[in-house]
Amino acid sequence: MDFEEVRQKLKAALKKLRVKDSFLIKADTNERTISHKLAEYLQEEFPNWNVDCEYNRHGYDIKKLRVTHMPKGNVELNETEAKTIFPDIVVHERNNDERNLLVIEVKKTSNTESRQFDREKIIGLTKDEYRYRYGLLLEIAVDKSRDVLEWYENGKLSTD
Repeated sequence: MDFEEVRQKLKAALKKLRVKDSFLIKADTNERTISHKLAEYLQEEFPNWNVDCEYNRHGYDIKKLRVTHMPKGNVELNETEAKTIFPDIVVHERNNDERNLLVIEVKKTSNTESRQFDREKIIGLTKDEYRYRYGLLLEIAVDKSRDVLEWYENGKLSTD
């Protein structure tokens, strides 16, 4: 599936989220709540794929990455340690790295924490071992601003 098709399906799912669940966004509910609803709409858009929230498996193993920028409240890791990760949403075929299509980290614009940890997760998941074809750091606008979409491919920020 090419990037434009993935992007259009994501946009359609976001539109459904804004229409059907606008209260969740306006009320500034927890990011997990919003991610879950978005995943439901993504499943409609990607019917031949698995859409999972906080999926932490790589086959039967636990997904781990070496990251340097830990979120507030966590202990910094040295570069030889790997951190268990739980991507917010993945579109994939379970237990088949050849069909890891999309990984999404969701933040609300009202969340003031750094996005660096999420960027590092997406970069790590779109290259090397996990090979997700596309990654997205999605900031859901809870005010009158626009959603911010940072797309990644092969471990790099896309220039699209």
